[in-house]
Amino acid sequence: MMKRRWTGLLALALAAPGLASEVLYSPHQQQAVPMQLLWGDTHIHTRLSADANFSGNLTLGPEEALRFARGEEVVAPSGLKAQLARPLDFLVISDHAEYLGLIPAMRAGDPGMMDSPTARRWMEMLSGSREDVSQAIQEVTASFIGGKPLIENASITRDTWAHIAAAVDEANTPGAFTAFTGFEWTSMPGEGNNLHRVVVFRDGAEKVTAVLPYSAFDSENPEDLWRYLASYEQETGGQAFAIPHNSNVSNGLMFTESMYDGSPPTPEYTAMRARWEPLVEITQIKGDSEAHPLLSPGDEFADYGTWDRLNLLGNRLNEEKMLKYEYTREALKLGLRMQEDTGSNPYRFGVIGSSDAHNALAAMDEDNFWSKGPTMEPSPTRARGPMIPSRPYPDQSMRTWEQLAAGYAAVWATENTREAIFDAMQRREVYATTGPRMSVRFFAGWEFADDDALSPHLALTGYRKGVPMGGVLSADQDVAAPTFLFAALKDTEGANLDRVQVVKGWHDPDSGELHERVYDVAWSGEREPGADGRLPPVGDTVDLEHATYRNSIGTAQLSGVWRDPDFDPGQRAFYYLRVLEIPTPRWVNYDVLRLGAELETGTARAHQERAYTSPIWYEPAPGGR
Repeated sequence: MMKRRWTGLLALALAAPGLASEVLYSPHQQQAVPMQLLWGDTHIHTRLSADANFSGNLTLGPEEALRFARGEEVVAPSGLKAQLARPLDFLVISDHAEYLGLIPAMRAGDPGMMDSPTARRWMEMLSGSREDVSQAIQEVTASFIGGKPLIENASITRDTWAHIAAAVDEANTPGAFTAFTGFEWTSMPGEGNNLHRVVVFRDGAEKVTAVLPYSAFDSENPEDLWRYLASYEQETGGQAFAIPHNSNVSNGLMFTESMYDGSPPTPEYTAMRARWEPLVEITQIKGDSEAHPLLSPGDEFADYGTWDRLNLLGNRLNEEKMLKYEYTREALKLGLRMQEDTGSNPYRFGVIGSSDAHNALAAMDEDNFWSKGPTMEPSPTRARGPMIPSRPYPDQSMRTWEQLAAGYAAVWATENTREAIFDAMQRREVYATTGPRMSVRFFAGWEFADDDALSPHLALTGYRKGVPMGGVLSADQDVAAPTFLFAALKDTEGANLDRVQVVKGWHDPDSGELHERVYDVAWSGEREPGADGRLPPVGDTVDLEHATYRNSIGTAQLSGVWRDPDFDPGQRAFYYLRVLEIPTPRWVNYDVLRLGAELETGTARAHQERAYTSPIWYEPAPGGR
């Protein structure tokens, strides 16, 4: 036996050189499909942002933010040591364009800054009482409204921008860790209504530094930001796009049925918005923007991380009529109708999560949550009091405990490089989670069979037979209902899964009405839907006292093939997955356990974390009704 075995191996070894140029043995050789799941944060602020610096982040700049994301230990602004349990794969440095780098220069006594009476007054206020510091911060944020900077220094801004780009290029390690240069455009018209966007560049310092960040002082109109992006690409040959965030505190301005000036949308406008904003940040520290319970009364999971009382600065109350223009599910529906009117869908966007942390710490795990900024880092008292105090409406202020430890951006890419990650985001093959790193796949096609969900090569089947999340499924004739192939795998270091849902929205061209429905398509255990069609809760193993839970309920994996039972081939529609974990403790419980914190009455202590995929759009055949 041994002799025969070695003889066979010798024959194979002698034959191998002749086969090498003719035979492809590795099954996935020359197959350029996205098989790498990469995790990152596209929205992080450092000490170079004015509000972050005023709030106490004096030490953590782009270099430290990138080191932290790569898994290194850093000292937080509070003086505590901070580190991720699991490094990220990519990070975007996105400091505010407004006053970029000016406050650190002011603190350092830069002569160019000290010539400004406002800068000298702010320095005095920063060395004064807490009320003085608060007043300085309010002056800075209030100046974003109206487009008039209180201090300026173009030389410092340019040097700061060059410093960021150089730090990003230094940290960028193709194949291991990807660093992106970006900035935040911080438009807040109407006394603080949020229209913020994060701009992400595909390029290195040579191209990025050919321009300066575009700020709300240049214009509060997002259409002007898109023109800036077009000019950047034309002048440099580079690439960039913008990601809106916190539509939930825009007081009805983020996803409107009109252009910025209130006029009806033109075909050029809708096409331009779709071109320059391929993604939306659906979840982050300042609330979740997927859905609202008043807009989706039939959705029992719509009321998650809801911030709906005030606009971003707390200057204006939110009104119920504004809500339909603030949530991504509503925007996705609205886009279907606008496509009928203008020929293109301005809201054909994918979704991601990110943090918006201002202490440079992209730490979104519940048991390692470093909060929005330096004043809210771990302490016995941080979960108490207002997060954004509202002077006109103090009883409506969002409370600090209402912060979400969210979120992260999940990207299906071919490799860990700027080019591959940017391209994946551009084609919307991405999804959002509120922090957990669960693996989710979603495809639509015409030929998926039940057995496809059992294949060990599910994703390859999905690409071969259909289109992935972020794609468009077009019909060339009246067709039967599409089929959807999906799979969700729990975070290996996290909670089991409760269920997978398909969220559908559609437009009825006959009535002009927009509709939605949430379908439970896979779930754990032996549960069955009740007479009302609802699936019973998965259960609850959360131990609030010890800030823990058990994976004795739920399941590690859910997959399947689903066919839309309400399909109409003449109706435009979208579909996305929502994946729910079993209940787990929120970050406030760890403050109680580790720091002896006392919580306010009404503090939410448990929740069901989740993932949202980018949609897949169904496009009827031309000439369909």
